[in-house]
Amino acid sequence: MEEIFNRRSVRKFQDRPVEDEKIDRLLHAAMQAPSAGNQQPWEFIVVRDKEVLSQLSLMTPYSKPAAGSAVTFILLANCKDLRHPTFWQQDMSAAMENILLEAVHLELGAVWMGVATNESAEKFLKEMYHFPEYIKPFALVSAGYPDNQKNDFLDRYRPEKVHYETWSNG
Repeated sequence: MEEIFNRRSVRKFQDRPVEDEKIDRLLHAAMQAPSAGNQQPWEFIVVRDKEVLSQLSLMTPYSKPAAGSAVTFILLANCKDLRHPTFWQQDMSAAMENILLEAVHLELGAVWMGVATNESAEKFLKEMYHFPEYIKPFALVSAGYPDNQKNDFLDRYRPEKVHYETWSNG
């Protein structure tokens, strides 16, 4: 899968909408992710309104790409009735990675902006959307057609990070 090797965080986008079919493919890809006990905690808000995208860009110093994106997905975990409640962040991470890889496949750029480990970002979204207590904001992913940035291969493999059978420090 070349998408794995070519994926990059793309933060600048052309002023061009992403087709509904591509948005649908990104959501389908997200929901194909594995999850603990197949609990599938994911919920998504799809944002294309430029005013709302501008608001989302104010969430943190790192959420600025939302303003220029064609679409931003807000990934949420529905933690009501989870069979494996300590695994929701792993489930959501798998869904997010699927979105990022499918974006490359569709010739889109995308960037993951974390929320779940940032109390102020979480509070920002909870106040903006008035989520019930069992809905946990996980992340944003902004997507669109890349503007002067490509998903090109960059070799990140580091053999010194691989350990066989035991820990070795060097």
